[in-house]
Amino acid sequence: MPFALWSILLASVLPLLWTALAKAGAPYDNHQPRVVLAAATGWRQRANWAQQNAWEAFPSYAAAMLLAWMMKVPAARLDVLAVVYVLLRLGHGLCYLSDQATLRSLCWLGGYAVVVLLFVSAGGLF
Repeated sequence: MPFALWSILLASVLPLLWTALAKAGAPYDNHQPRVVLAAATGWRQRANWAQQNAWEAFPSYAAAMLLAWMMKVPAARLDVLAVVYVLLRLGHGLCYLSDQATLRSLCWLGGYAVVVLLFVSAGGLF
């Protein structure tokens, strides 16, 4: 299976990474798991926000990648776009954790641009 398709799995794991960081070392009650995250502050709060944004960004990426793959966009292009997307989304989360808002927004914009390029590629326009 090409890396481009594996990247869908990687993109779906990123929110779990940010959630694990948000919960790390915090008092946790499995009966009320969202209470701890709702009360988080500082970097834990930002990790939770990164998790939420990663879930929000995932469906459009997965759909775009699958559509591009089904439309037979060259595998090399898909692999490059997949690497760029995963790295940008990883950077997005790390920027959230380190409170680098402008760089975080640039990473978000780059990731969204990859999604657009995948759709445009699937349409044969790129």
